[in-house]
Amino acid sequence: MRLVSIAVLAAALTSTAAPVAAQTVDASGRTVYDAAFFQRFQPANALEVVRRVPGFTLELSEEEVRGFGQAAGNVVINGQRPSSKSDTIDVVLARIPASRVARVEIGSGTLFGAEYSGKAQVVNLVLTGEGGLAGTVTGSVKRQYDGRLLPEGSVSTLLRDGNSTYNASIGVNNNQTSEEGFDRLRALPSGELIEYRRKINTIADPNAFVSGSWDYKASQFETARFNARYAFDRFRLSQANDVFPVGGIARDDRLTQRFHFDEWEVGGDVQRPFMGGGIKLIGLASRRDRNDRDLSLLRVRSAVIGGFEQQVRSQRDEAVLRGLWTRPDLGAWSVETGIEGALNRLRSKVDLFAFDDTGTRARIDLPVDDATVTEYRAEGFANASRALTSKLRMDLALNYEISRLTVSGDASAKRSLQFFKPRANFDWRIGDGWRAQASIARTVAQLRFEDFISAAELSNERVNGGNAELLPQRSWEGLATIEKQVLGDGQIKIELGYTRTALVQDRVPTPEGFDAPGNLGNGTSKIARATFDLPVTKLGIKGGRISGRLSYVDTSVRDPYTGRNRAYSGNSPFVYALNWRQDLGRFAWGFGFEGQDPFTTFRLNELDTLVPSNPYITAFAEYRPTRSTTVTLAVDNLGNFSSRRERLFFTPDRRTPEPFRVEDRVRNQHILPYLTIKHNFG
Repeated sequence: MRLVSIAVLAAALTSTAAPVAAQTVDASGRTVYDAAFFQRFQPANALEVVRRVPGFTLELSEEEVRGFGQAAGNVVINGQRPSSKSDTIDVVLARIPASRVARVEIGSGTLFGAEYSGKAQVVNLVLTGEGGLAGTVTGSVKRQYDGRLLPEGSVSTLLRDGNSTYNASIGVNNNQTSEEGFDRLRALPSGELIEYRRKINTIADPNAFVSGSWDYKASQFETARFNARYAFDRFRLSQANDVFPVGGIARDDRLTQRFHFDEWEVGGDVQRPFMGGGIKLIGLASRRDRNDRDLSLLRVRSAVIGGFEQQVRSQRDEAVLRGLWTRPDLGAWSVETGIEGALNRLRSKVDLFAFDDTGTRARIDLPVDDATVTEYRAEGFANASRALTSKLRMDLALNYEISRLTVSGDASAKRSLQFFKPRANFDWRIGDGWRAQASIARTVAQLRFEDFISAAELSNERVNGGNAELLPQRSWEGLATIEKQVLGDGQIKIELGYTRTALVQDRVPTPEGFDAPGNLGNGTSKIARATFDLPVTKLGIKGGRISGRLSYVDTSVRDPYTGRNRAYSGNSPFVYALNWRQDLGRFAWGFGFEGQDPFTTFRLNELDTLVPSNPYITAFAEYRPTRSTTVTLAVDNLGNFSSRRERLFFTPDRRTPEPFRVEDRVRNQHILPYLTIKHNFG
């Protein structure tokens, strides 16, 4: 009887519903996963649903991207893009309870509008028409290696009433990190120790947000939306630094950083039927205020003998107006055309001071440390797609961008830029689970306004020069993709790409003796990527799933100092990830490995190389006492590995072939366990 009871219990623990197969539902090639497909994972919110879509990788757009069209990720909701930029798509999805997800559709980006025309895959999250109130409450506690417990949490609600949906969310993140390590400064080529530093960093990054939105949908082309958000961040770093110079006097240096960030955003859109399709007007306005203060003090027995202080005050404003007309059935074509106008402005002032051995403070003038950068930009776009055969689809797009950029203050610069940006994509459903895509496009990078302004990095004892003459790099990109559905809902995908870039944005010397963001010559990128997401139930492991990705990106550009080809600054050639998950009824567990090659920033007189902790190991165990509640115990950096940074210094610059000094930095956050409880209601 005891053996029978154990067998019955084991069968109950390992039982799981048979997976629901995905299916292609229309000639456009969209693949559909009904909500039942995700029930075995018992997701708490829509973000967890999207992360379980086989073979799909969520793409988070950068908040710093200017304008609306270029800030798109790769997820839409009910066929529409959220009219918000500061709320990234993962934040938006986390606010939607999983119980309100009816199905997930995945297809080529051109099926979802001009903003997505260059994306191989876009997910459309289709919500149910269910009324009433629903929401998610999340709370978690993290434990640092020094024993501190850090609570945080969030609450989001969604109310549907007729054609209207209301969403409100508030969250507090109590991000805190403690890390310890050392720096070792040595002379080259002898390797003789110059200085040893023992460092402990205590980092607190509390941030909070409150946001709300209203969505109205009466029909496909009768929609309206309004959203608003406020967020703040109060980053604090305190570093204890015991310094032991060889043959010198020991010091107890201190570094503090206090970064204050506030952001407001309001936006909305309205769409109405027009000429057999829909015409939509989108508006967005945002403001970001920063007030940052760094203080680095050299001390001997707490007495200040030198150091630096820097304060950065900036305000960034953006206003965007976008109008577009869409018609999905103009003959055999689906078309979209429109225009976007944007005004962006950054006002920034940097004050840098030096302390002498008496503690007296004196101001240091930096080139371009008080400036205003303004950009007026307009972009027209047209996108058209059609099925050439029942299995082959063609997508064509053409954008024309014109902008006027001015820099005033410490530097004065004006320039007008204009670019044509064509794109073509072909999607071929071969059959028997095979699919192929090929695309070619011209892209133009955006300039970071902060790259025009000079500022010091006190933690690294160096200055980043500003460059008012910086130009955007422009590229021709080709990408070919082939994928195969295997083992039911599993997927294997391989991508090969090649990019040729003019005016590569990297780092260049300035007349004042610093280095700054600037333009090099022509460069190339060669891309090879493989991803897989495989269920292993058919191999005898119930509820098991293994996924991973391998990426190799080889970049090459001529270095302005050595005259030899080298990688782009910050490019890590090889990146990998491997994840295992097994769902056993109310229980789930899993682990993951990820890592990447070292990557180098090529500066005026320095090679700055970061060597990440490899592999970075995570693990989790999950228990679902009810369909509405999930308890997760997880661990980050399970291998307790350190990251390392190597800085090679050259004099007077990197035209000298051999470095004269090396600095090694080692940091470790140690093992980071945390407990999370999520509860859905409604």
